Amino acid sequence: MDHSALSLPARATALKAMADGELDVLVIGGGVTGAGIAVDAVTRGLTTGIVEAQDWAAGTSSRSSKLAHGGLRYLLMLDFKLVHEALTERDRLLSTTAPHLVKAVPFIYPLTHRLWERPYVATGVGMYDLLAHTPGRRRALPIQKHFFAKELRRVFPDLRASAAVGAVRYFDSEVDDARLTLTLVRTAAAYGAHAASRAEVVKITSDGSGQVDGALVKDLLTGDVIKVRAKNVIGATGVWTEQTEALAGRNGGLKVLAAKGSHIVVPRDRINGQMGIISRTAKSVLFIIPWDYYWLIGTTDTPWHEPTLEHPVATSTDVDYLLEQANKLLARPLAKTDVIGFYAGLRPLLQPGTKEGTSSAKISREHTVASPLPGLVMIAGGKLTTYRVMAEDAVDFALGGAARAKPSITKDLPLLGAEGFDAVRNNAPKLARAYGWSRQRTLHLLGRYGSRVSEITDLIDSDPALGEPITGGEHYLKAEAVYAATHEGVIHLDDVMMSRTRLNHEVPDAGRAASVVIAQLIAPHLGWNKARVKAEVDGYAARVEAEGAAAELPTDREAEAVRLKAQGLTPMEDLGPIVGAVDGEVGGQDK
Repeated sequence: MDHSALSLPARATALKAMADGELDVLVIGGGVTGAGIAVDAVTRGLTTGIVEAQDWAAGTSSRSSKLAHGGLRYLLMLDFKLVHEALTERDRLLSTTAPHLVKAVPFIYPLTHRLWERPYVATGVGMYDLLAHTPGRRRALPIQKHFFAKELRRVFPDLRASAAVGAVRYFDSEVDDARLTLTLVRTAAAYGAHAASRAEVVKITSDGSGQVDGALVKDLLTGDVIKVRAKNVIGATGVWTEQTEALAGRNGGLKVLAAKGSHIVVPRDRINGQMGIISRTAKSVLFIIPWDYYWLIGTTDTPWHEPTLEHPVATSTDVDYLLEQANKLLARPLAKTDVIGFYAGLRPLLQPGTKEGTSSAKISREHTVASPLPGLVMIAGGKLTTYRVMAEDAVDFALGGAARAKPSITKDLPLLGAEGFDAVRNNAPKLARAYGWSRQRTLHLLGRYGSRVSEITDLIDSDPALGEPITGGEHYLKAEAVYAATHEGVIHLDDVMMSRTRLNHEVPDAGRAASVVIAQLIAPHLGWNKARVKAEVDGYAARVEAEGAAAELPTDREAEAVRLKAQGLTPMEDLGPIVGAVDGEVGGQDK
């Protein structure tokens, strides 16, 4: 039996196990931090459960700039320790824990001044390279290289001549954020963790002494509410942090604000360049990132003031801003008609100060771990690259002195698909010949499944028709849709369209045509009848229409009102006032 498979029966088994026993650790939140915490806890030998109210990685962890990087901007703040930590984690992902999901990418930093800027940037990037190096270990990425105007035009022909007199090339890495999160959840399940999505915490419970002892969890598929007993509850809910604390009757603790970051997608052949670009703007940092079959362009950085957190959308203002900033660099300006997709996510920005009486540990510029109540640990802030460090800090803090007897082992733990990946990669040409795959498709599949690509070929061997591309989503094979349903925790069609694939923003019709084919492929494995297939396809179409209409509106308020007209088939619970909350605190939803 494959314990890593997140099937519907496995979900039911996990919920039953959480209801029947007592956990050492219950993790609330199925983003990258929560998933990392589940891996850290279960591999220490702790009985672990993880619940998520939406789909895995449905929030911030599927809507990032898809970079695993050290953060050049922190060098300006002279925060060398933080940059070294992030770069160490980046290189660990590249070399050991997730080499199939994380890929080295060259970036150019355009120079606009002929004299002083080159040595200035070279010094900064040189420090970046230096901080990435760990004595005794092979350097994961090449060091900087300088381009002058003529060579720069060769490596990036579409760079506007007036935009740069030269450039400094450096390396960072890109990562499929949602797939990393899903892989972490599956890795935790493989080691014995109980994992359930669409399972919402509606109350964090305490015993008579005020010690948190678990949670009430509502199965959003059945409506059943179960009591989960746990010695430690760890909340990793990002922009939902304060709402999660309110579920324990706590008014305060960590304070988090949401900031929206939007991205647009254009076809790969629309920009002629061999590398990514990073450039500073007046409002944010601009990335133009080569990604599979297209380019990602982002990001915005604007405060989010809307009352709902589940469905942030890119507005026309966001799209216009990104096009304007990109066109300052590109010789062939992009138009709105070139944009085939877009998405937006909310970053959890940790605010200074916590409520009096809240104990905290490892407060950094990036994240804080705190305990609003005995038995409850909250972690907030941070970024995708350092998820593993955050997870280790959270579990250490929950265990206290006992952590010394059960230290974290995740520094050198390969995630699912990383085990034996080098051997599979070396045999990629044989695999391509056996199944008639192009080099690009082979690399695409290895970059999604790693050594677990054998599970995709097993499906094709059992039914050769599954080796065909999906009509309307030809970058993916039919076997990948089936695998998403049998192994990757899919509950709704949206889950396949938004994160198991990225067809929602990878093709001009947002995957509408492919959605019909995919729904029919996954229906037998999820027990859907014809009526359910139609409801799923219609529901996805409504989502696409709402997001498209929202992107035509200038403000978050207007765009959000339109987006909320298309609700999901499994809405989260509207909790209303939380029983026992302090000062009338109103509860929200867990992420």
